[in-house]
Amino acid sequence: MATALAGGTLALALGACEAPVDVRGHLPDPETMAQIKPGEDGRSDVIDLLGSPSARSSFRDRTWYYIGSKEKQFAFFDAEVLKRNVFAVTFNEGDTVESTRLYTKADGRAVNPVNRITPTPGRDLTILQQLLGNLGRFNTEGGGNPATGGGPGSPSPLP
Repeated sequence: MATALAGGTLALALGACEAPVDVRGHLPDPETMAQIKPGEDGRSDVIDLLGSPSARSSFRDRTWYYIGSKEKQFAFFDAEVLKRNVFAVTFNEGDTVESTRLYTKADGRAVNPVNRITPTPGRDLTILQQLLGNLGRFNTEGGGNPATGGGPGSPSPLP
C-alpha cells in the first residue's frame, strides 16, 4: 500500500514538471489557407477567411503576413520553438491576391545584430561634471538677483 502511494505521488510530481506549450500569433490551418485563390480573391475575402493580418508590408501595403508559433519553455530556460509559420499574401495593384507563400521554421535564418555605437556630437561629461555643471548659472530675466537668491516676486534684500 505504501509503495503504491509513493509511486502515485512520484508520478504526479513528475507529471507536473511538463513544460506548457504556448501558441502565439495566428496559425491558420492548411485547409483555410488553400481556400485563398490568386487572381480571384480580394482583400475582403482574405479578411473573411483569415481575419486581420499580424503585420503588413512597410511600403505600399501590398503584402500581409499571418505569423504564428508554438513554443515550449521550461522554467527559466530559453524557449524551444516547436513550430513557426509565416503565411504571406501578396496583392496586386487592383487589390486582388497575386500570390501566397508559406514560410516555416526551416526557412528562417539567424540574424546577427550589429554591435556598433552611433557617435553623438558634444562632450563626454562625467557624472560629477553633470551634477556641478549648472552651479552659478541662474536665470536673471525676472529681475532677481542671483547672488541673493531673489527672483520674481521675492522680497528685495535689505541694504
